[in-house]
Amino acid sequence: MRVVVGLSGGVDSSVAAYLLKEQGHEVIGLFMRNWHDTTGTLEGDCPWYDDQVFAELVAKRLDIEFHYVDLSEQYRTRVVEYMFSEYEKGRTPNPDVLCNREIKFDVFLKEALKLGAERVATGHYCRREEWVDNEGTMHYRLLAGSDPNKDQSYFLCQLTQEQLSYAMFPIGDLLKPEVRRIAEEQRLATAKRKDSQGICFVGKVDLPVFLQQKLAAKQGNVHEILPHSPRFAIKCEDGDYKSLAEPYRLTVRDGKKIGTHNGAHFYTIGQRKGLGIGGRKESLFVIGTDVVDNVVFVGEGDNHPGLHRKALRILPEEVHWVDPAGLMQVGERRDYLVRIRYRQPLQKAQLIMDEEGLYILFKEPQRGITAGQFAAWYDGDNLVGSGVIEK
Repeated sequence: MRVVVGLSGGVDSSVAAYLLKEQGHEVIGLFMRNWHDTTGTLEGDCPWYDDQVFAELVAKRLDIEFHYVDLSEQYRTRVVEYMFSEYEKGRTPNPDVLCNREIKFDVFLKEALKLGAERVATGHYCRREEWVDNEGTMHYRLLAGSDPNKDQSYFLCQLTQEQLSYAMFPIGDLLKPEVRRIAEEQRLATAKRKDSQGICFVGKVDLPVFLQQKLAAKQGNVHEILPHSPRFAIKCEDGDYKSLAEPYRLTVRDGKKIGTHNGAHFYTIGQRKGLGIGGRKESLFVIGTDVVDNVVFVGEGDNHPGLHRKALRILPEEVHWVDPAGLMQVGERRDYLVRIRYRQPLQKAQLIMDEEGLYILFKEPQRGITAGQFAAWYDGDNLVGSGVIEK
């Protein structure tokens, strides 16, 4: 089979390419450059250049074809502009999820097909499973990776059946130490290279500096909300799922000014660093933002009630089922395991399909439910669906 591997310059995609070649596939390495601007980056001027050099070294070592493609225009339009738009609205997007849906398994996939690819492989720690229904139609499941410390299925939570039909995840059954060992045994240049961090294809950034490419700094006030504020009283007892999904409606009258900031859109729920306010017994955390009046609301302590909620809502048009055959109908309720951020342990919850959207009611209150992030729900290892948190 002719397989194009997205060689990123990291150890995971390198070992994926090696394993595919060992299995007898015709393997082609394709490196994509998705970002040119270094504004706000913390890793030097040309992190992508090092990535490309390592990808080429691996291709040479494995004796496979190597190609390069520049997808920076599509990446800016589909991922970065979306990021700017969401932050401007006071929401916190997840660019890695968007990158997989819009770039790796869309634009990049089309480039791979131009090279005659039958499948596209990546170095993600997740698995893919096929099954056939009673009518003979093939379906695809997206399963968590075997390594619980590296499972990356969450980042692929928006993939479709068509995208999964082309996908291969060669290292999904391996543990990270095994991947490192294989790379060292095969003397791959990436064997000891550190894993990438930060925004997909951009790297580690100073977020306010990065966002100031489009979002201007604007001084505003920081207001502290005390834990006994009546704003949190309605959340102290279980009510109906709709009221529990409502975010706390904080105003400057609910607290007192304790400092200033340079733009409410630079902050996110649960954030601790970057406030510049000290002298407290416990750390201050962001519990709310108002981008219209440019106010950041904070609370002291990790157990502040403003950090925790029991429910959230996803708009009807934002609900995504990896396999539409399993979608829920209005009025239906199901129990699933849910996570609202990468690496968060799966949480027990009930999903309720309502005319106003999909509500997720957690068994236990969740810390830092954040609009713009993705909630993903699982049936065991099977990632069933996901959606953008509306509130």
